Amino acid sequence: MERLWAPWRESYITKLDEKKKSCVFCSILAARKDKQHLIFIRKPHAYAVLNLYPYSNGHCLILPNRHIADISKLSQVEYVGLMELLRETKDLLQEVFKPHGFNVGMNLGRIAGAGIPGHVHIHIVPRWKGDHNFMPVTAGTKVISQSLSVIYKKLSDAYTKRYRGTRK
Repeated sequence: MERLWAPWRESYITKLDEKKKSCVFCSILAARKDKQHLIFIRKPHAYAVLNLYPYSNGHCLILPNRHIADISKLSQVEYVGLMELLRETKDLLQEVFKPHGFNVGMNLGRIAGAGIPGHVHIHIVPRWKGDHNFMPVTAGTKVISQSLSVIYKKLSDAYTKRYRGTRK
């Protein structure tokens, strides 16, 4: 097995635990500046937002409105609201971008890869045949073909159209 020694990462890992106590997900939800923060759907118990560091076009996060770190602690209503929003977001992404498939997943806890482990969130990543070619392998780079503002506008417009101009 190959090893990459990266002692310079120790300060990054240590700082993650020392960061200010406010949650970025709670902050953007409370700010009510949805366009600025790329929140394109708000529901009573959950919201959908574009990922600022996408793996692919249309990479979204589905989050409960309540700050909670463990899915087992969600109420039944919150859990159902989260899953319904996941389904609704998937359908919206399908309609707007017509991907060939999706990756859907959660990283529960920092050790599992959660960048923000204190607030549960579900990733939904649209996928297309050949969407990740040689670039990640040879250049360590992923190509995202649309800006977040263009993706936000497309999803927001489609959501508004779906509900005839009224946000649900």
